[in-house]
Amino acid sequence: ERFIVSNKNITKQKLYNTLKYVEKINNNEPITFFEITTAAAFLLFSKSKADFLILETGLGGRLDATNIIKDSILDIITPISYDHQEYLGKTLKKITNEKLGIIKKSSSIIIGKQQKEITNYILKKLKNKKNRIFFYSKNYKISDIKNKKFIISLKNTKLSFCKPSLLGEHQIENATLAIIAILEIKRIGYKIKKNLINKALTKTVWPGRLEKFYMKNIPIYLDGAHNTAGAIQLANFLNKDNRNTWLIIGMLNNKNITLFLKSLKKYIAGIIAIKIPGEKNAFTVEEISDICKKLNIFCIKQKNIISAQNYLLNNIIPERILITGSLYLVGKARKLFI
Repeated sequence: ERFIVSNKNITKQKLYNTLKYVEKINNNEPITFFEITTAAAFLLFSKSKADFLILETGLGGRLDATNIIKDSILDIITPISYDHQEYLGKTLKKITNEKLGIIKKSSSIIIGKQQKEITNYILKKLKNKKNRIFFYSKNYKISDIKNKKFIISLKNTKLSFCKPSLLGEHQIENATLAIIAILEIKRIGYKIKKNLINKALTKTVWPGRLEKFYMKNIPIYLDGAHNTAGAIQLANFLNKDNRNTWLIIGMLNNKNITLFLKSLKKYIAGIIAIKIPGEKNAFTVEEISDICKKLNIFCIKQKNIISAQNYLLNNIIPERILITGSLYLVGKARKLFI
């Protein structure tokens, strides 16, 4: 699912063959997982004609394997939060500096909604840039989120769009970044009709982002949130109603699980703690349980995703279940539903 070519996931066989080729060319030199998959992606993309390449960075940007690309039409900076501090830095300014490292000399820049501290820092960093810059609240705003529409105010115009099919109000902010990117692409000569944008908004599917399934008529949501910013968005979603919600959580041990759970504490009835299957660098069940005790969150320990679900469905019978804490965990959980 990391490589989509001509709107289709590549086959496992093609992925295997490409990785073997990259491994051969690399000639046993040191290479990280992200580096070898990035090289494989570029090789696959180079063999397929396309109008555009949408390239997502890895951890940061400045020293990222994807940053070998020297020119781009657009650089998009999504909301920045504390994440991967062991590589990007301990402060938001240091993390932001790494993220801004993707900006190219001639590209347009689209900046998503940021915390005030980050907004001020980015404005200062980009002050002397000659790029076209779209900055939330300065160049564009989102307003009138009601019914099934939302409005983007851009310069002297107001544009109305359908609300995204994806759950969570934060997806309107994400959709706005995508729409402004499309408008910039239109400006340089590509013809994209507005009705196609609305069609895309209403039909978009994003696996593992408040993705909804059912088991015994109980809604089960899968979300790969793994930092405080993600937890806050989940809290906003859960806060919409007062339903009895239980978390099944597993997390890598380089994440701040304490802050994550603090953000969700008042919106959940309890937690089922599990260790992410096959991940040696994940919190153990005992470690998660100990943190829950310190936070005064009711916690039950289980061996795996299946036993956690079975326990909830047969003993607790909540109104809603949320599986979260890691994309690795969500990826494994998703296999139970598709």
